[in-house]
Amino acid sequence: MALGHEADSELELHDAYSRAVMGVVDRIGPSVVSLRVKSGARRSAMGQGSGLIVTPDGYILTNSHVVHRAQTVTVELIDARSVQARVVGDDPLTDIAVVRVHAEELAHVPLDPGPAPRPGQLAVAIGNPLGFDATVSAGVISAVDRALPGPSGRLLDGMIQHTAPLNPGNSGGPLVASSGRILGINSAMIGHSQAIGFAIPVETAAWVVSQVLSHGRVRRAYLGVSIQTRPMPARLAAQVGSVDKTCVELLQVTPSSPAAEAGFREGDILLKLDGRALPNAMTLQRTLRGMNPGVPAEAQIARGSELLSFSVKPREP
Repeated sequence: MALGHEADSELELHDAYSRAVMGVVDRIGPSVVSLRVKSGARRSAMGQGSGLIVTPDGYILTNSHVVHRAQTVTVELIDARSVQARVVGDDPLTDIAVVRVHAEELAHVPLDPGPAPRPGQLAVAIGNPLGFDATVSAGVISAVDRALPGPSGRLLDGMIQHTAPLNPGNSGGPLVASSGRILGINSAMIGHSQAIGFAIPVETAAWVVSQVLSHGRVRRAYLGVSIQTRPMPARLAAQVGSVDKTCVELLQVTPSSPAAEAGFREGDILLKLDGRALPNAMTLQRTLRGMNPGVPAEAQIARGSELLSFSVKPREP
């Protein structure tokens, strides 16, 4: 009898999982598009990717590396319509781009930043891998605040790592929670790995969209550092009186950047900037978004056992 109950419970669990994934596909799938890109290189090459319609008037999120230097972009909608698109904004530093199509009756999904994703959370990827339109894969969030090399040559900070399988062509498609909320925009995978994919957080994507629609480009306060979130050393926490469990470590300091000119070094722990504590990579990104280029700010850094203060003047990259 116990085994029978266990089997019934397992069946119910699987059904609940299936219902969650199917619910995501029903809600988000109509807003996912396929992009066919012709480059402007000497020998024109065709590329492909995915995108997500985020406004009813045809603005679409995708990856910068999908459309960067594109000569033409063709968007294929879920109803088989094929529409020419225009690149509105391209930001290689976040690997986010915005393109636009002019078409009627477009399904769209708003970008609503919410609670940060948590390891173990269900994650669904929808895209067009290897030309197979409207492909669905599912997994879980593996980790957050990862850093990995981006198409610009700089590290992408604050990335979401997940196990939903990705293939070439998934780039630019959404990563979605079981509730249907967009978690991020898929950007990269580790070749020859078993389900190690990465997505740009929705908060970053939404900020890029707002910048592009407001200014036609992304305006940002740039420090010139690549970072990772790491556990806060107990000694340092006691030294500065912090209750934060994590902190921000500088992995790279770009030569001649504002950070380099201020005296930042690789391996430093950046504790505060402009008076704000920095427990993780996303907090630093939020802080920089609220700062004005060219205006000096104070930074507190831990270097070994020393606590140091620097004046740093962010600028536009």
